[in-house]
Amino acid sequence: MFTQRTLDFLYFNHKENSPQWYKDHKADYEEFLVKPFKELVVALTPTLKAIDSQLICDPKVDRSISRIYRDMRYATDGYRYRDHCWAIFARDKKMYEGLPGYYFEVSPYKFSFGCGYYQASPSAMKNFRRLITQNSAEYIAARDALKNTPVFEVYGDVLKTSKYDAYPPEAQVLLCRSNIGVSADSTDYDLLMSPALPSYLATQFSSVAPFYNLLLTAELTK
Repeated sequence: MFTQRTLDFLYFNHKENSPQWYKDHKADYEEFLVKPFKELVVALTPTLKAIDSQLICDPKVDRSISRIYRDMRYATDGYRYRDHCWAIFARDKKMYEGLPGYYFEVSPYKFSFGCGYYQASPSAMKNFRRLITQNSAEYIAARDALKNTPVFEVYGDVLKTSKYDAYPPEAQVLLCRSNIGVSADSTDYDLLMSPALPSYLATQFSSVAPFYNLLLTAELTK
């Protein structure tokens, strides 16, 4: 399980931003961050595989679990050591580009989870909008699922101009994006540090499975 020591490690890992500090606290990293993440990945695997058998659920750092330090070629703020860690569940990116997936992230300030893209391709978003405007079965199922899961909010950059004002509001909020997903933030640390967390996440992930199916259909449509 995650504990206060998890949050403490993340906070000071970023604050100190030091290879020596990280080396001195490597045991804490393994015990209070990597171990509970591995346990969570294993616990969520049956649910995620039931949603999509091709989702990768590999309880290893640099597979389903993120690294705790950044590639400095892409860091602009000078911080190599992160104050957050996440798990991603998506199909093999060696075979596909930019696929949607599920995620869970923890930081000293909140934890987050959701389903969607990190960065959708223009072709996938074009197919996504077509499935909505054609009122496809995949869209109807996703629309109904989102109505019944108020914990999630839609994310994604909004288009500068919209051509979808004639559509219902629940369709417009999806159509007007250049990137898309749904996410939830929480500061319920009792839940984060509870044995109930995997079950809670499994329920939430299952509730938006039709939305994931809509995204995957759009992605794989030629």
